[in-house]
Amino acid sequence: MNKLKQANLYRSELIPVSGKLVERYNKCLRTLGFKETKLKSFSIDGVGWSPEVAEEKKDVQYLNHGDANPHGIIISPLQKGKPVYLPFHSFDREMMQHVFRTHGAKINDITRDSAICMDFDQDIDVFYEPMDILKYDDVSITFRLIDDLEEKQKEQLRLVDKFRMGNNFIDENIHNELLDSAKTYGNLRNRDLRLHPLHFSTGSFYTRAFDGVYLLRDFIKPILVFENKEVYKQAIKDTVHDVLIYHISQPELIEKLKSHIIIECNLEAMVKTPNYDRIKKFELSQYLKDTEHPIKDILNDKVLFKSYLNKIDINARKRVMGVELYLEKLERSNAHKIEDIVDQSLYFSLHQPHSSLSAIHRDLIHKLLINISPKDVLFLYWYDKEQFYKSYDTWDNSFRDWVIERISNNI
Repeated sequence: MNKLKQANLYRSELIPVSGKLVERYNKCLRTLGFKETKLKSFSIDGVGWSPEVAEEKKDVQYLNHGDANPHGIIISPLQKGKPVYLPFHSFDREMMQHVFRTHGAKINDITRDSAICMDFDQDIDVFYEPMDILKYDDVSITFRLIDDLEEKQKEQLRLVDKFRMGNNFIDENIHNELLDSAKTYGNLRNRDLRLHPLHFSTGSFYTRAFDGVYLLRDFIKPILVFENKEVYKQAIKDTVHDVLIYHISQPELIEKLKSHIIIECNLEAMVKTPNYDRIKKFELSQYLKDTEHPIKDILNDKVLFKSYLNKIDINARKRVMGVELYLEKLERSNAHKIEDIVDQSLYFSLHQPHSSLSAIHRDLIHKLLINISPKDVLFLYWYDKEQFYKSYDTWDNSFRDWVIERISNNI
């Protein structure tokens, strides 16, 4: 990952945590019912998730009590606007933006000397079966401060009232209680520490629950797309809910998404885009073995590209150039079927969210499409960083250089 780090493409916006902030983070973990970290320093993202703590605990979802009970931690106002690197839901970043938009000023004040624990509650204690995903509606975001600071504030105010009664101002015991409270928690009298609960409405989304599920319910008919085949097999036994159910590998899914006006594919327009160029070059790279030139140079140089394209076997060549072959044949006759000429996974990778979709829906559908056919390296980085990093580990060094160049230059 060193090359990615040097290019600021690997978790580059994490916030460093050390000293007092570690102590506050551990208090949040205890408050939420988790074990403390033994690390003396680490980093966190916008929702308070830390890759180092996850590695220490050998659990990437260490801020969850099961799939139905995710949590977050705010220990710094710097978390505002930061990425959520391993979101449990596709809407997690929007939820955090909602939190800071509503409570930003109070968060700035509270995190001067305290920290905030967050519960993301959708009124589901435990998931029992895959169709429980349909229960998602509104998420209630509630807040708790470490050290019961709100209660300490009430106690401090009661002490002040007591101090002002009669001749209590000369009572040394009350003096000492006030001083002890002020030394431990600061002057809490005029601080606004109450963070009222927030509500976040969910529409279509992706969740890591049940090993990954897409719920598309803002369209003609609700659609559930499962990433885990065993979970999918369990879900299709349901006869109660009026919902379409697919596994992500089913070819029929693409046609259904098209018919519901969720995705579209205009091949003539697509072949003129950088997306197609990346996908075609990715496809060629899969057939390049023991090359005389670096893969980066082969993919960037037109002459080398053609040279190596002609060196691979004819079937591989047809798979790489299938779209252009199909469009050429189509000019002469419309009798040709796309499935006879264009590789299915390549064809799927050329689909786009329908132009009528909102920005939020487009992002979700981009993520779904890149999970169906992960051939566009730039979109894979944008929409599924976890899978991108896993794939990156398997790539040739020179191909990695080409990928980093695509992402860094957005081409």
